[in-house]
Amino acid sequence: MRFIYAIAALLTLAACASGGAAAQTDVRVESGALHGVIENGVVAHRGVPFAAAPIGELRWRPPAPAPHWRGVRDASAYGPACPQPERGDRGGGGRADNQSEDCLNLNVWAPEGARDLPVMVWIHGGGHRIGSGAFPIYDGGALARQGVVLVTINYRIGLLGYFAHPALTQEASPEAPLGNYGMMDQIAALEWVQRNIAAFGGDPNQVTIFGESAGGASSLYLLASPRARGLFHRAIVQSGGGLQRPASLRTQEEQGVAAAARIGLGADASAADLRAATSAQWIEALGNLEGLGFGPFIDGRLITEAPSRAFAEDRAADVPLMIGANDNEASVTTSLGVPANALNVLGPGLATLRALYGDVSEAEFQRQALGDAFFVAPAAWVGAQAADGAPSYLYHYTYVPARRRGASAGAAHGSEIPSIFQTWDRLPIPPALITDEDRAFSAMISSCWVSFARTGQPACAGGAAWPAYSDADRIMLFGADTQAAPQPRRPAINFLINALTERAQ
Repeated sequence: MRFIYAIAALLTLAACASGGAAAQTDVRVESGALHGVIENGVVAHRGVPFAAAPIGELRWRPPAPAPHWRGVRDASAYGPACPQPERGDRGGGGRADNQSEDCLNLNVWAPEGARDLPVMVWIHGGGHRIGSGAFPIYDGGALARQGVVLVTINYRIGLLGYFAHPALTQEASPEAPLGNYGMMDQIAALEWVQRNIAAFGGDPNQVTIFGESAGGASSLYLLASPRARGLFHRAIVQSGGGLQRPASLRTQEEQGVAAAARIGLGADASAADLRAATSAQWIEALGNLEGLGFGPFIDGRLITEAPSRAFAEDRAADVPLMIGANDNEASVTTSLGVPANALNVLGPGLATLRALYGDVSEAEFQRQALGDAFFVAPAAWVGAQAADGAPSYLYHYTYVPARRRGASAGAAHGSEIPSIFQTWDRLPIPPALITDEDRAFSAMISSCWVSFARTGQPACAGGAAWPAYSDADRIMLFGADTQAAPQPRRPAINFLINALTERAQ
């Protein structure tokens, strides 16, 4: 199979060389020819398969190569999202109206005439249960116009993406990865990028992965995975945690048996029985979108340890890293039903932590402390662990749109995304709510992300210099007055780091 891929890659490179400048509307990848569209100086190719449809016997198996097609495939429209619960709102980046298990596709944006440009691969969030690389808020046009090739991907989610069951473990060969199918898809997409991105004008030796929430957590698992080594060269983790305690295969199998029981399948169900159930049934078995613990787990084959252990023991990929979180991360813990008493795991230390937040109301303490515990403190810890090798850059995001200030508790989970992608116009809000100040801020922070993808060092156009993270503790505070300054609430963050790392051992 690798020989076939190598021949396909050579043919792709030859086609690019003979056709002059890369990244025109017609390109050839290993599976066939594609016809995209030009939009405001950017060439877009959407709905491009990077793996075979994981249906039938391919459900709950590692991704297989995408089939070849004849003729020219239209790549003007997005492909379907992976199966997920329907949402009445557009939380989590959007709403997946078009769904199918045949969802392993990606989207590519490149400036016209692109050649050897840095590549940015976006991994969407959604708690590993919802989301799609096709959501309008992830439109890659504005980033591509800054001189990168932008890729957004789908990956299996919910119980079709992260699922273990004794019957599936029994049928798998001893060395075959199992359970973490969503992460397998992410790796397959990155391998596809290595083999094909030159056809769009991208440089496979300059790939940056970036993602938010579940996408940020996925980036941490990719940094920790030997299987992903060499597939990317820089990483950006947005509100991805860092001190997760992934479940074991045995625990995940028990949860898989319980999920199957919810749709009428007994503990002795066979792999064929599991695959005979519809995707709609497995969405039903998933249950409510609650909690933060769903997603990657230690299967012992693909994922062998928590990312925190890999970082603590210097086994994570040593690449330049940007990492950070927002100042109102409790917006997501609240929406996912994480109770305020989750902090009780600190035991007697809870009173000490409470004192470190000073004279604030109990509600404000819980809001700040929950967000700090799940996102802000873990990001600071990962940034410090990574700082000894390739540089790491830590940020704290506090920006609230000008006309929302005073009416918002702070920068909510994921609120940085439309600023980075410059997709304010894709939000379901009146355009008049977005001011020139908001657009200027968006242009500045977007340039930070692009410059990091280009050089491994963020340079924010019109903004302050961003120092590499060190004991000097100067990080980038993105807000109405963006500046490099000490970490907010540092004593509380230090206390949480000590408490959380002790529990993670």
